[in-house]
Amino acid sequence: MFTVIGIMFGGIAVGYLLRKVELLQKIGKPISYTILLLLFLLGISVGANDAIVNNLTTLGGQAFLIALAGTTGSVLAAWGVYHFFFKERRRE
Repeated sequence: MFTVIGIMFGGIAVGYLLRKVELLQKIGKPISYTILLLLFLLGISVGANDAIVNNLTTLGGQAFLIALAGTTGSVLAAWGVYHFFFKERRRE
């Protein structure tokens, strides 16, 4: 995992250093098509995996609950920060 993150940050650094090179400015569209192709191939491999397809409702339910919990936690944290730091208190 750290290898993948290191490679990604290395690519970001090289891209930052070479951002003025004209060839790299023209390569954005082919990279987008390549990413779409990789996502399509990932979808094919997921669709061909019987274990994933058979448990899709369970996985979808778990993903929904995780998304709901994350959203709820974020909203509650934002509400707490707002009321603690930004809301004016009434003076009586």
